[in-house]
Amino acid sequence: MNVRAISVNVGKALLVSALFMFISILVSIWDGGDSALGPLLISFVVTLIVGAFPFIFVRRSPALTLHDGYLTIFLSRSLSFIFGMLPYVLWGGEFTLINAWFESVSGYTTTGSTILNDIEALPRSLVFWRSSTHYIGGLGVVAFLLLVMPDASPYRLKLTNMELSSLARVGYRYKSAKIIWIITVVYCFLTLACFLSLWVAGMPCFDALNHAFSIVATGGFSTRNLSVGHFQSDLINMIVMFFMALCAMHFGLIFAVFVTRSFKPMKNSVVAYYFGSIAVMSLIITLSLKMQGGYDGWGGALMDASFTVISYMSTAGFAICDNASWPWLAGVVLLFASFQCGCSGSTTGGIKVDRLMISVKAIGNELRRRIHPSSVSHVHLSGQHLPDGTVNAVMMYIVLYVLVILVSIVAVMLCGSDSVEAVSGVIASVGSVGPGLGPLGCLDNYSAQPAMSKFIFTFDMFLGRVEIYPVLVVMSMIFNRRK
Repeated sequence: MNVRAISVNVGKALLVSALFMFISILVSIWDGGDSALGPLLISFVVTLIVGAFPFIFVRRSPALTLHDGYLTIFLSRSLSFIFGMLPYVLWGGEFTLINAWFESVSGYTTTGSTILNDIEALPRSLVFWRSSTHYIGGLGVVAFLLLVMPDASPYRLKLTNMELSSLARVGYRYKSAKIIWIITVVYCFLTLACFLSLWVAGMPCFDALNHAFSIVATGGFSTRNLSVGHFQSDLINMIVMFFMALCAMHFGLIFAVFVTRSFKPMKNSVVAYYFGSIAVMSLIITLSLKMQGGYDGWGGALMDASFTVISYMSTAGFAICDNASWPWLAGVVLLFASFQCGCSGSTTGGIKVDRLMISVKAIGNELRRRIHPSSVSHVHLSGQHLPDGTVNAVMMYIVLYVLVILVSIVAVMLCGSDSVEAVSGVIASVGSVGPGLGPLGCLDNYSAQPAMSKFIFTFDMFLGRVEIYPVLVVMSMIFNRRK
């Protein structure tokens, strides 16, 4: 284990958090020094010192090995959670120790679940820091690290798989050395475009910036108690819907569209299924709301249904209405949306469209083999032949994903949460969606959940965000070392 390389790269991750803490301090000073100035200043100094500490003793660190990379990811994430909760703990209010931990993990993992009953009671600087954790986590602490890792490192591309599934590269022909830069450019461009669009549409500048951070990161933290519904603007709703749907797509595809000035890169089965599933689920919920949900007009039902479906599938988690009392059919559809989510190569969580399509194709392929034993058939995605190893890895991941969900549901119910809260909360946490169903709906929060349930939810957020394997590898390394 290369302690020097690990410590330096973890330090770089903490310095990214320190940078955004410093910007939050500037926001506080701009507001005349609000109540969060002291907590943010202390947190900044502590995070800066700890983040810079490795550089005092390590002048030049060698490239990371694969195992070192796994450990770096685990530690950078874990320490970001800890130092990210400092401003909340020091500020106080609703932020008990477990609540501060929950809010920090939810932010960095871009889940968007919250324990806050009154978001608008927070000082603007703390609100900005809260949104910043989304922005950092959206691109990924590891992605930031990869930007400064030596290009010569043979593990650079492999480490990217922790934040962006290797499936993201299937069918998209980019040089591995440029993939992170492509994603970063698209990420920043979408943030700017989203911010300007919301601002021009009438959203106040501060709100527009914070919502842009959350939308592009597919997070869900809003500056308002009523989320996007607070602004009561159909134009703002449409802009948010557009960017939520866009940011749940493969960033490489978005980049290709701008480079080629053509929508040809979008013409593939993954994109077709993604938008098709949005349309079908929106239609089902619209019919459910019109027939059973008490909606008088089709327009309102369609708007609420479409916005909520896109919000859940993109894992953004914003709201324009309260879905706590929606019919059971609408709830089932939203659970599936929370399970499937968006595309690989985006900041969304969940199984992802690519994996679901591969699994369905793999099942169909196996059925054909059973019917025609002598036939030779392979799984294809967007015209690309997928090796059996890739298909098996996808199926194994889905099994692990479902297993994590089932175990977590049992654990949360044992902690005292009811079945609806347990099922929807776990699926929303593992999928980085944020809102669940019933008491955990779009306009509700997790404040009433038992402390142990909150901790399980945060562990699920972590597992889902790094896609399970890194945590399992690190745990395996620890146990093997003890033997």
